[in-house]
Amino acid sequence: MTSSMSAVDGAAGAAGRGVRRRGRRAGGGPSVVARFVARTGGGAVRVFLVLVALFWLMPSVGLLLSSLRSPAQIAGSGWWQVFTRPAELTFDNYSQLLSNGKVMGSLVTTAAITVPATVLVVVIGSLAGYAFAWLEFPGRDAWFMVVVGLLVVPVQVALIPVAKLFGAVGLFETTAGVVLFHTAFGLPFAVFLLRNFFAEIPRELLEAARLDGAGELRLFTRVVMPLGGPAIASLGIFQFLWVWNDMLIALIFADSGHPPITVALQQEVRQFGNNIDVLAPGAFLSMVVPLIVFFAFQRQFVSGVMAGAVK
Repeated sequence: MTSSMSAVDGAAGAAGRGVRRRGRRAGGGPSVVARFVARTGGGAVRVFLVLVALFWLMPSVGLLLSSLRSPAQIAGSGWWQVFTRPAELTFDNYSQLLSNGKVMGSLVTTAAITVPATVLVVVIGSLAGYAFAWLEFPGRDAWFMVVVGLLVVPVQVALIPVAKLFGAVGLFETTAGVVLFHTAFGLPFAVFLLRNFFAEIPRELLEAARLDGAGELRLFTRVVMPLGGPAIASLGIFQFLWVWNDMLIALIFADSGHPPITVALQQEVRQFGNNIDVLAPGAFLSMVVPLIVFFAFQRQFVSGVMAGAVK
């Protein structure tokens, strides 16, 4: 028995040495084919990723360069002509935009809607997610299933009923009404996301905090919130982008005299079809703010995604 096992081991070792010899050059290093595949493979992946990034950024770059050209130049040639004629670039369009009170006021209105809607969703969603994850109360699982079911309710279904309700209580065409609408439809996803994240926190950690005398509020603020920072940051980014770029809800429920930036730009197109010197810089400003927010919290966003993947 021992001799047969030794023979098998010897044969396996000889086969392995033969494979390693075939995979290496005579000098003992990797073969030419292996090195070529490794180098070209890594380089091809990098080139592909760079091309994807450039393709994704091309509309943003084109909009930026268009906003720095005069209306006659925009109508006469494409934005890529600035690479051969950089003298065309000018900030006159942004000067006119700053003097356009309607567009600048719409940016303030958009911020007045987006910031409260994001903060309310994050705060209420965090509290509800902690309650569904760690607090015992009657019907907890049933209520959580109701929250999950609300995720599939389309916004269009609620437009007419909510419009009638807001009209009856005096919230129609108000900033508060738009904030409440976005908060209500953002909470199901927030509760679902944060509850699943908070549920993965080790129970021993929470029990140790309770043994030290921490109440539920202190436990939530000192233990759960710091650990859930990546997930909360991811939720905040998603909610901010959704509300800032929204047009449907703003078009129906916002004040027509002080609309958000998406509605204001749409009205500029409808009333002044050739007013490109205002539309281009306004559209770029409305787009660059979400990009700044995303890149500012990019590390927290990636941490939240990776934490969810690992758990």
